[in-house]
Amino acid sequence: MEHEDGMEINEPGRIEWGERIRRERERRGWSQSEAVKEFRRTTREQHKVKLASEESLLRSWKMWEAGGGIRQDNKRYLATLFSTVSGALFPPARRIELLPSGEVPELLQQLQYSSVDNSALQGVLLTVEKLCTEYAYTPAEQLLTEGRAWLARLVQLIQQPMTLTQRREVQVQAGWLALLVSCVQYDTGNARTAEITRRHALSLGSEAGHAGIQGWAHEISAWQALTSGNYRGVLTAAQAGAAAAGNHGVSVQLAAQEAKAFARMGDEKSALEALDRGRRMLEPMEYPTNIGNHFVVDPSKYDFYAMDVYRHLRSDDGAAEQLAHEVLAAGTDWDGTERSIMRNAEARITLGTVAARRGDIDGAVEWGVKAISADRMSLPSLLMVARDLDVAIKQTAPDAPQAVEYAERLRDLGGRS
Repeated sequence: MEHEDGMEINEPGRIEWGERIRRERERRGWSQSEAVKEFRRTTREQHKVKLASEESLLRSWKMWEAGGGIRQDNKRYLATLFSTVSGALFPPARRIELLPSGEVPELLQQLQYSSVDNSALQGVLLTVEKLCTEYAYTPAEQLLTEGRAWLARLVQLIQQPMTLTQRREVQVQAGWLALLVSCVQYDTGNARTAEITRRHALSLGSEAGHAGIQGWAHEISAWQALTSGNYRGVLTAAQAGAAAAGNHGVSVQLAAQEAKAFARMGDEKSALEALDRGRRMLEPMEYPTNIGNHFVVDPSKYDFYAMDVYRHLRSDDGAAEQLAHEVLAAGTDWDGTERSIMRNAEARITLGTVAARRGDIDGAVEWGVKAISADRMSLPSLLMVARDLDVAIKQTAPDAPQAVEYAERLRDLGGRS
């Protein structure tokens, strides 16, 4: 809630963002006074805004680290200082759920037994939203079976008599489903079929004139190129996607894929520039209603992108380590249930990689084994980052028994692809 002067008051117990401000400051080795100086300088240079005196801001800073009130504009300025976005630094106190808790069987049956009407289309929309939200944790084979069945049903539905508006809506929902099915097919190692489905999604998006679906179709192409080591292909796909997507949220993820590719090419300057370009696009976007939807770029995902880039650049292991902890915190409920199993696995790989570089082979292997033992995984992505850890372990202690154990587990995982 807010005071009349626009100052937001923290709800009881919500000190998480205050703790993160402290962690960000301490990682950079700043005292609170030094942080205030940097805050004023960065805000003046990046936002062309002159802030209050250092003495006044220091009092505010201490209050912020304690989880006290902070104005909306200062949230943006702090996010810039720490190279993140305000939605990640200051997530909403409560998650907003879009999907109903109950089932919608009556609506779904209309697709089989009656003509297309608005209630039937609402059933389609809810079902597609539900499936895209389940991507993060539902077993791949189950999601693939449901996704393909619904995609086939929607393709048939397009052939039925309906208005132009209804037809476009069905094409759009079929496009989202095709994107989802393509992702899961690639997750399970079926790259050839995934590419066919991706092209089908691109076609549906083009027919419907939907920039987001077209952008995500190119993003999947960039992801496939990244995990197969074709880094130039990542840049080509990302640029094509950006041209198609315009201001759609997928543009942020396309910039992130560019950043990941540049990092693996050893081009640190271009990687950080692409990462910052994505940050600038994401900052003004409205916070998503359903952050669980796989095809929504929620602010906390920016930390996930940055974590990957910093882990690979090796220029700031402290940043990679802290961001990995932030990713784990964002992807885990208060009771320990993991909402973002695949993101969490990559965060653990990052923590293992940093541990290996510091000589902690036991810790590195422990993180790595837990990551590659996840119940839900994207096999190509997990193999890509898990091999980063393998390289780090071998560079530090190539003959250690733990290194051999991890390499064997990784070979077993690779045998599934």
